[in-house]
Parts: sequence; structure tokens; C-alpha cells
Amino acid sequence: MLLLSLAIGACQTAGGGTSGTPGESRPERLALNGQHRDAAAAYSDLASRTSGPARDRLTLLAVEQWLDAGDATRAREAFADVAIPSDTQARQLWNTNSAALMLYRGDADQALQVLETMSRKPLPRSRRLRVDALRADAWIQKRDPARAVELMTQRESLLSNRNDIEENRWHLWQALLLSEPKDLRAGAELTRDADTRAWLSLGSLATATGQQGIAWTNGAVRWRDNHFGHPAMVVINRLELPEELILDYPKQIALLLPLSGGAARAGHAVQNGFLGAYFSTLEGLDEYQTIRVYDVNSEGGASAAYTTAVSDGAEFVVGPLLRDSVVSLANDTLVPVPLLTLNYLPDDMLAPPGLYQFALAPEDEARSAAERAIADGHLRGVALVPNNEWGRRVLSSFTTEFEALGGTLLDYRSYTPANQDFSNTIEDLMGLSDSVRRYQRLRANIGSPLQFDPRRRQDTDFVFLAADAPAGRLLKSQLKFHYSGDLPAYATSSIYTEDGRSNSDLNGIMFADTPWVIAPQVWIEHLPPVFEQNFPDERRLGRLHAMGYDAYQLIAALYAARIGAMPELDGATGQLYLDPDGRVRRRMAWAKFQGGEPVPMPDIELPGGPIRDIGNAAELPQSTTEDDELWSGQRQEM
Repeated sequence: MLLLSLAIGACQTAGGGTSGTPGESRPERLALNGQHRDAAAAYSDLASRTSGPARDRLTLLAVEQWLDAGDATRAREAFADVAIPSDTQARQLWNTNSAALMLYRGDADQALQVLETMSRKPLPRSRRLRVDALRADAWIQKRDPARAVELMTQRESLLSNRNDIEENRWHLWQALLLSEPKDLRAGAELTRDADTRAWLSLGSLATATGQQGIAWTNGAVRWRDNHFGHPAMVVINRLELPEELILDYPKQIALLLPLSGGAARAGHAVQNGFLGAYFSTLEGLDEYQTIRVYDVNSEGGASAAYTTAVSDGAEFVVGPLLRDSVVSLANDTLVPVPLLTLNYLPDDMLAPPGLYQFALAPEDEARSAAERAIADGHLRGVALVPNNEWGRRVLSSFTTEFEALGGTLLDYRSYTPANQDFSNTIEDLMGLSDSVRRYQRLRANIGSPLQFDPRRRQDTDFVFLAADAPAGRLLKSQLKFHYSGDLPAYATSSIYTEDGRSNSDLNGIMFADTPWVIAPQVWIEHLPPVFEQNFPDERRLGRLHAMGYDAYQLIAALYAARIGAMPELDGATGQLYLDPDGRVRRRMAWAKFQGGEPVPMPDIELPGGPIRDIGNAAELPQSTTEDDELWSGQRQEM
């Protein structure tokens, strides 16, 4: 676990209480105002113009500011140049920096050895504040959040400023959000302190729900009503909670899925994900919901299934799954009850009022690839796509988004997926054919052999690769053979198939996918292995489990959106938001193949830094291939 973000206002330790070097007041002011990178640079500049103990002290202050800025690399480099000081205050500064760097390495035990020893000795108030914050970090890393709550609560006795106390509580909350729900629940069951138990129970609720949906909202409202006056009310007051329990949500839901026939496995996978989300929400519901599942084929088609569901009292309907069924339902049926389809209508077809659309569409992934390439600083690219309808859809979405963001798609080529050799296609796209022709002309003019190394085109920054895993393995290897292996390659989730084969040929490729598959959030990370264990036949259908999970979570948000905007949801299939056309769009998670395995990549916008201390005078800075299969059923009721 990385060093946690107990960032608590501005840093009162700036200057370490021993200011005296000319010009030191400037980095102190920068540190107090939260400008930690600037403060670190200023301390480093002062250190470069001094020597001896003064240089070491200023360097250690720069290290502290690099840590507060979240730049562990620079902090580590600067720290390596300083020996353990003999001066007491400088040694305390050296020790806290050393402990923080240990926490960045995930070595909480070693950090605690340093910090617990320090805590038993007399310390200046500012240094003790930092030591206690780092100790709390260490206990969070050691999966003992109750100890962290106790330390941060005791820390308040050193604070007199109301803003500092509130920030202390807020950032205790941020640390609890990085804990696992089971650790928080276990801590709440074991502690005898009522206030600590309340902190942990609220944290458990937040981490188990991702702070979204009815389970979170109603649970937080109940917590607020039962814990008036608790220190965590600072947190509750900053959250956007309703005045009372949300009672306006559909009590009966219909799910239209294929549960027999050729697409039964896909239908059951969506159903299992949907029900998994339902059972995780039960605790927050004021009264139970009824979930009825209809097989669209046994009901005579999607339109008939929808009509039956409405007649049975459904207040919200989810499905169908097949695009043709979605089109048929939209053409044949008025939508008296809100409907969330599990596929998109064609772009040229207008959705009737009350119909929302959600899909695992490859177009969303292609747009995400365009956004990622631009964010990585790549403005000129080429593309390799299959010569089929899927390839044309993906290329169109990628190109439209990429060029809208200021990029230029220089060229593209289509390949035939059934082929094994894509040499001609790659040579043509990468300009190698032109390079060979230039060599042949030059050799003919000179009349003798020449040393020749083909040279690919130099005007492109990356390759967008639309391919499944088998084709992707061949394309990546052949790109490398044709002098293009150094180019960054972006792809969609189709490149990653959990088929048991080695993915070492895909090393270096970056791809967009559902968080469920490559980087599940803390509140769902236990679910993928549970689903794999209980539904082994659906092991390769994790994306459909995620789709079912999100489909349920979207119901309450869309039901409320009848009278307002839908809030974004951090879902199992991506960051979900509603566009003006009633389509639920996804911002994807990203991974990169390394050592034959997909490794999660950081978000495009990285969060800030780690530990910062409180000061009373501080100025606080304020569709997969499943989409095109035929679906087919029985009717079930829970």
C-alpha cells in the first residue's frame, strides 16, 4: 500500500523552528500557503548556497516539502545526500523524513520503529504533530484503522484552531476511505470506544458503497441521525446528503434477459452481476425491492416482455441486451415506465422519452483511447483496424474524438483478421514500402549494392490498434519486426482475453477496460474472485458481471434524474455519466501489458501528495462482440 494521503492543511514545520539563513522566510511562507513544490525548490536553492550543518538542515526541509508535494522520487534523491545530523532538531527532521520514505516503500513496521521511539521523547509541538500523522498512516497501512482513529483523535489535543481541528478530522476520513471495508468492520466490532466505533462504521459504509447509491445515501442519513455531535459530523456536513431518507426509488424492477438459447451464458452473467449489486444494497433500502427476471424469447420478444413487466407492476425496466431487440422495442412500444436498455440504438434513431441506453460499446473505449493518447502528449497517430463493421465503428469513434481534441490521424490501414501475415499492411502504413522503393531507385542509379536498413515513417507518435488478442499478438510482433515496436500502442479491451494463453507478445500495449477486470475499486474488489469461484463457467464474462452490477446501480440515479441531472457514478464498468441523448457513457480504466500480465495504469490526472501538518496560523488552500450475438427464456421472480 502506498503512503496514504493524510494531507492536513499547510505545514507548520517549515523552517523547523530554527530559521536563520538569509532568505529562509520565503520558502516558509510558500510552505504555509500549501505551495510545497515551490517551497522545496526554494529550500534546495538556499542549500546549494550554504555548507555544513546549515546546508543539511535546508536540504532536509526541502525533502519534507517534496514529500508534502507527493514527489517521493525527488525527496529520496535529496535525502540520500544528508547524513544523520548531530543536532537534535535536525535529527528529528531527518527521522520523520526517513519514516515517511519508508511508508512510501510500504514498510510500515520499520517506519513505526522510528516513529514510536520519537513519540516517547520530548518533541516540539510541530514535530509531534507530524510524527502522530505518520504513525496514523503506518497503522492504516498495517490494516488497523482503529489505531489510526485513536491517534488522530489524540492529535486534536495539540490543536487549538477550529479550522485545524476540522482538517484533522476530514483527513482522518480520507485515510479511512483507503481502508478495506472488512478491516473497518472488524475494527468497529473490537473497539470499546463509541466514538471510534462510529468513525469506523461510517467508513465501512462509505468504502463498501463507494459513497454512491441508495445504500450509501440512506445509510449515511441514518448514521447522521444516530450520531449527532460526533466529531465525524464535520465530514457529514461536507457531504451532499438529503435531509431525510430517500424513499422515492422503484420498489419493483423488471430485468429482461436471455436465459436460454445461444446467449444464455451472457444473460446469466448479466443477471448474476445485477443481483450481486442488489444484495449489496439491501441494508440501505427502506423497504425491500422485488426483482422479476423475464426471458425475452419465452415472452415472445422484447416488446412483449416489456409490456408484461409493466402489467405486473414494474416501476423500472432494465434490458433487453441485443441491439435488434432494443431497436424493436423502441419502435413498437411507448415507454410508460422508465427503461434502461443494455445496448445502444443506432446513432440515427431517436430514443423515445423515458428510454435510457447503457452498453459495453467499443466506441466508448475508442474515445477513451483518443483521450489517453492526447493526455500522454501524442498529437499525431496512425491506426490498424480490422476490415469489418466493428473495425469501421471503432475507427470512426476514435478519429472523431481524437481530432476533436486537437489530434491528427495521419493514416490508417485495414487488415483481414483471419490472416497470419500482416507484413504488407504494416509496411504500407509505416512507409517502409516507400523506403524500399527509394533504396531500389538509388541502387539502380549507382549500379552496385548498398548497405540498407529500412526506415519507418517519422511523423507519427503512436499506433491505435483495434484487434482481439490473437490478432493483437501477431500485429504487435510484426510491428516490432518492421521497425515500429518503439511506438506507443493504444487498444480497446478486445485485446485482452482471459483465455489462459501467454500475453507476453502484447507487452507494451496499453488498453482501456472495465475497472472490474483490471483495477476494481475497493468496494467491489472482493467481487470478481467471488464470481469466478461461484460461477466458473462465466470466468471469461467478467465484463458482463460488471455490466449487470452497474445496471442495478444506475436505476436509482436514473429514477431520480427524472427531475434533475444524474450524478456521475464510479462504476464497475467505468466512470458513468449521462449525455444529453440519454446514453450512459463510460470513462475507462487503463492497463498496460508488462511481463505478459495487464498492470493497472494511473489515472490521467494524478492526486496530490501525502502528509502535511497542521499549523494554527496556516492559510489553508482552499460493445463487445457479445453485443452482436443473438439473445434468447423463462420468467423468474425473487
